[in-house]
Amino acid sequence: MQAEAGPEADSWPGERLSRRTFRDETLLVLALSLGASGVSALISFLGSVTKPGGLKDQAATLNASAAPGRPWLDLAWQLFGIATALVPVALVAHLLLREGQSLRTLGFDRSRPWPDLGRGAAVAAVIGSTGIAFYLAARGLGFNLTVVPEALPGVWWKYPVLVLSAVQNAVLEEVIVVGYLLRRLRQLGWAPGTALAASSVLRGSYHLYQGIGGFLGNMVMGVVFVWLYRRWGRVGPLVVAHSLLDIGAFVGYALLAGKVGWLPTA
Repeated sequence: MQAEAGPEADSWPGERLSRRTFRDETLLVLALSLGASGVSALISFLGSVTKPGGLKDQAATLNASAAPGRPWLDLAWQLFGIATALVPVALVAHLLLREGQSLRTLGFDRSRPWPDLGRGAAVAAVIGSTGIAFYLAARGLGFNLTVVPEALPGVWWKYPVLVLSAVQNAVLEEVIVVGYLLRRLRQLGWAPGTALAASSVLRGSYHLYQGIGGFLGNMVMGVVFVWLYRRWGRVGPLVVAHSLLDIGAFVGYALLAGKVGWLPTA
């Protein structure tokens, strides 16, 4: 059967895999990765809203020390966490190989490095500025916790680990929540609008630990990213954009926290 064009097109190497197989594997991939993160974030959010005091008086800390006072052990835990978080991406690559495809099918390869970098940087510049403004407004209105992007010790590996963490987040989220999920939902017969909504709500769900602002802001970002993916046919620019956004948040906070008045700290 001739494959359809487009980033989410079906392609079959031989025997057609059943919809049930695709449904089950998609649920398993999400249960091992960002679907589970969404449930965890919901539980965390419920704990925050039922805790005395406002949301902005509580903190959501990312990239915290795993072994305070023991920098080498801490580094080992940080690298272990980054590596294991990417296992679901390896699983997705394996499942695509079963179809006779690869991550290149999703546009995650090195075939177009400069267009991917240029587009990603442009997207990051636009979303980054509006994202900061939205976060500050949501926190000021009491809809968001105070987000602490990093709380690592001041050791030599701090900034490399923050960069690696940012790239890991970007690869995991864009490959699974955009490229892989949209492909599978299309193969399951979902309408494009419904698939867009599912991807965007999923992205918002695992940011719910930050508060309502984190949920809504990331859901809107999800809509934009799905639209761009369908336009470009590649997750590469989205990985670049997401990496730059998180690097800016993690490293920027490490450099500016306590030194500028507009940046909230815990």
